[in-house]
Amino acid sequence: MSLQSVGRVTRPEYDAPTAEPGTNALLQNEPLIFERGRFDATGVDFDVDDSDTGADDLAGLIRAVAPALPGLSEPETMRHYVRLSQHNHAIDLALYPLGSCTMKHNPRLGERMARLPGFADLHPLQPMSTVQGALKLMDELARWLTTLTGMPAVALSPKAGAHGELCGLLAIRAALEARGDARTTVLTPTSAHGTNPATAALAGYQVQEIAQTVDGRVDLTDLAAKLGPHVAAIMVTNPNTCGLFERDILEIAHLTHAAGAFFYGDGANFNALVGRVRPADLGVDAMHINLHKTFSTPHGGGGPGAGPVVLSAELAPFAPAPWVVRGPGGLELMEEASGPAAKAFGRLCAFHGQMGMYVRAVAYMQSHGADGLRQVAEDAVLNANYIKARLSGTLSAPFPNGPCMHEALFDETWLEGTGVTTLDFAKAMIDKGFHPMTMYFPLVVKGAMLIEPTETEPRRELDRFCDALLDLAASAKAGDIERFKTAPRTAPLSRLDETQAARKPKLRWRPETAPA
Repeated sequence: MSLQSVGRVTRPEYDAPTAEPGTNALLQNEPLIFERGRFDATGVDFDVDDSDTGADDLAGLIRAVAPALPGLSEPETMRHYVRLSQHNHAIDLALYPLGSCTMKHNPRLGERMARLPGFADLHPLQPMSTVQGALKLMDELARWLTTLTGMPAVALSPKAGAHGELCGLLAIRAALEARGDARTTVLTPTSAHGTNPATAALAGYQVQEIAQTVDGRVDLTDLAAKLGPHVAAIMVTNPNTCGLFERDILEIAHLTHAAGAFFYGDGANFNALVGRVRPADLGVDAMHINLHKTFSTPHGGGGPGAGPVVLSAELAPFAPAPWVVRGPGGLELMEEASGPAAKAFGRLCAFHGQMGMYVRAVAYMQSHGADGLRQVAEDAVLNANYIKARLSGTLSAPFPNGPCMHEALFDETWLEGTGVTTLDFAKAMIDKGFHPMTMYFPLVVKGAMLIEPTETEPRRELDRFCDALLDLAASAKAGDIERFKTAPRTAPLSRLDETQAARKPKLRWRPETAPA
């Protein structure tokens, strides 16, 4: 019998009894593995009594007591991790609407390419002659990135967006020092990503904030007043974190360069421009590119990332090692500050970057082609404006006039008088099967709700998401406060004391009694 023949069954929402606290139908509660397992047993037995092989080669390192690790059978272990995986939302499950984070589908083609033995089994200390294919791929990635941005050079080794910011500012500092120009300050807009001022401070600069206009963009008057011979650079995200294109971007670049400063473009939102606009044509001198945001390499988890930085002709000589160059024996890596890389400001990491991310990004670029990458930007912007159009009649937008770019921003004005907060609304979204959007950011908007659907979502999924939000909004306006204050009700864990969790996190499991 097919699913289609069964039809659709509707039922009222109710709090069903559960077999175990926190368990809800197929979504099962799962304690810590230390709480689940036994310390007096193991799932695998090693019988060494009849072994002819001694342990003398361990040089006295044989354990005197058993390790304090829980013992579980293989099915218990497998179920433990599967149940934990079901507690997480995933892009393979539904739309992941985090604004500014660009959580989109990672094509399986890229995953397959990254697992090819020639790429997956590389070692950074292999002889240069044995890694020519990898160097060629790095060179190809650099060609795509410089072509798409209009910049003459790119540093591939930065491991993430913030790492790329540091790379760009250190290149700027090196260029200023080379011309004997000591500058002390970096300017950032009020809506900047938090990494911008943090990176500037880490690079040794003082940070000064640029005001924002009522329509969510850089205040040119305030910028002009704060520019001067003390300013090393400005850091501007475009489109900005309010989801808006900086209309005065050319004037911003002109004012900056006239003051002798450099223009650092935060490229976190390049997926809204790729194939449509070249940052070099906007006057940008340095810009990091989050490969996970624009070119769909895996995102998050604190794992391997990549944030290449494109550089203008003036900054290119100061790019960090290593450089991929063409030598008499083929492609080579310039790893020291000599030859073409004589002015390199140094290194950012021990080796050459994250090959797996390079492979995935090149696979994404080549499978899309130039026209496909242009459509990436167009569809990302179209999807965000579709969401803004569907929700604007119910939710309030702080910048309602005109279209947005790749993300739609709402505030908490529409919740006034309901007794429901932005956080309450976010928790209730979990009961509807969706991860909340980015909440309370950007900070310049009170109770912000920042939604980024990305280009990989079809209209049907956008409608399913909007319908869920509209249903919740109707409940909030109807006074159904209980639905929000007790949410989430269907998750294994309900409302947590997030302030306490952030200030006093428990990062280590300690047994109530010492294990045997």
